[in-house]
Amino acid sequence: MIKCIAIDDEPLALQQISGYIEKTGFLELIGCFDNAIEALQFINTNDIDLMFLDIQMPDLNGMDLAKSLEKKPEIIFTTAYSEYAVDGFKVNALDYLLKPLDYATFLKAANKAQAHFDLLEKSKTDLQANSNHLFIKSEYKIIRIEIENILYIEGMREYVRIHLDNAKPIMSLLSMKKIEQKLPDDSFMRVHRSYIVNLKKIRTIERNRIIFDDVYIPVSEQYKAKFQNYIDNNFLI
Repeated sequence: MIKCIAIDDEPLALQQISGYIEKTGFLELIGCFDNAIEALQFINTNDIDLMFLDIQMPDLNGMDLAKSLEKKPEIIFTTAYSEYAVDGFKVNALDYLLKPLDYATFLKAANKAQAHFDLLEKSKTDLQANSNHLFIKSEYKIIRIEIENILYIEGMREYVRIHLDNAKPIMSLLSMKKIEQKLPDDSFMRVHRSYIVNLKKIRTIERNRIIFDDVYIPVSEQYKAKFQNYIDNNFLI
């Protein structure tokens, strides 16, 4: 069961969303809130998988609530205003539903959420048994990445950009620390606050910079000794 909450300051809309959740067999409604501040307190003290979140609310709107969360459930936004769709992407929402809603539209989004959680569960099992790939959430998709195809990873505030061999970079709402923990430390090394490199893909090093085609990645003082030790251990005189 996917544990859900519904947040909407409009009583009829909140009643409708709550009813749709209770009508859907794989969803479990554990809370309803007509303001974001009360919801925030509940989210911080309970395990929640998914929230159906209105955007236009007084005091604290849904978008600001989503951005403020440290422990962030998955989000499906519900709103009457289509101009918020881009902002929904920025907080990695699973889906974006325009009011008024019918059950068929709601169920399509709920099925998307279920597929997302099923894939996440599968990816956890795969990662325990197989370190050859990762599942990364990007935009509204979950993408499988073969670890051997990663050239380097670039940190960009709350996002990372994963640069690949013969493929376009992939953006994901992840921290550098979190993705570093998932990578094999015999193949990947943090060389800068903003860069993790695949050691097996390095071809040229020049003046404390690692060169990938026309990209120059600096090796910062913090990581210089560790990187130099790797070079020394693999250097042929």
